[in-house]
Amino acid sequence: MSRRGNCWDNAPQESVFGHFKDETNIEDCETLEDVKREVKSYMTYYNHYRGQWNLKKMPPVKYRQHLLQIA
Repeated sequence: MSRRGNCWDNAPQESVFGHFKDETNIEDCETLEDVKREVKSYMTYYNHYRGQWNLKKMPPVKYRQHLLQIA
């Protein structure tokens, strides 16, 4: 737990959830299964296809593979 008022610890999670809310359409989901499917679909997209500025514009999975090849 961070000190009260220290928002830096939550910044990565808040960034992911902010992008999630901007890039998905949860309002169209009618059942819990629809929501689960939408979340799983976005997680796959975020980890395998969506480039990240801090990761040399690569998705997290590709960047991890890139780091393993260097080592």
